[in-house]
Amino acid sequence: MTSSTALWYASRATGVAALVLLTVVVVLGITASRRGRLPGLPRFATTSLHRSMSLLAVAFIAIHVVTAIADPYVTIGIAAAVIPFASPYKPLWLGLGAISFDMIVALIATSLARARIGRRTWRAVHWLAYACWPVAVLHSIGSSTDLRTGWLLILTICCCAAVLAAASWRIGTAITAPGRAQRPARALAAAELSTAIELSTADRDAADQWPDPRYRSGDHRLTGAGTR
Repeated sequence: MTSSTALWYASRATGVAALVLLTVVVVLGITASRRGRLPGLPRFATTSLHRSMSLLAVAFIAIHVVTAIADPYVTIGIAAAVIPFASPYKPLWLGLGAISFDMIVALIATSLARARIGRRTWRAVHWLAYACWPVAVLHSIGSSTDLRTGWLLILTICCCAAVLAAASWRIGTAITAPGRAQRPARALAAAELSTAIELSTADRDAADQWPDPRYRSGDHRLTGAGTR
């Protein structure tokens, strides 16, 4: 196997791995609640899983870009990796890849400077992650014919289905969940209902202990001792 062939395989393999990892990151981001946790997992576990998958995705993307530039089969150039549509080879599809890569760089930079730029600015830039994924999918399909046939096509369809399913689930839960204005009223109603149930239970227990209220007032005329 020549070095060119090895670079070609490395570029394709890391590209596919990066696509799968990006899909996992997007699905985790969509399905996480507003409190930053997944159903059934505590917040720290959700954060750790999301961070680990993101770092793996970035690592594979970096290897994918480096091997694609180093591959002598086509001339891409370093500038084309960061400047959209600057590549003489498949400028549209590689340009989409450059856009996706620039978005990821922006996400990394703002995440590192999160304490300085503030949460609102970081959150606004972080929304680029959701735009990065479809751009990366289009780049993968357009630049590689391998993803259009065979098991790689099935893998791509599964990635798209996973993101669509997660988005549908999140939209459904957002529609059925109460709005912020309704949450205090619902919480108060739930507290009042809980208090009413507790009081009712206490009254029933008291009634079971003293079945006739005349017993509580000292009236014993119904007992055997009070009859003639």
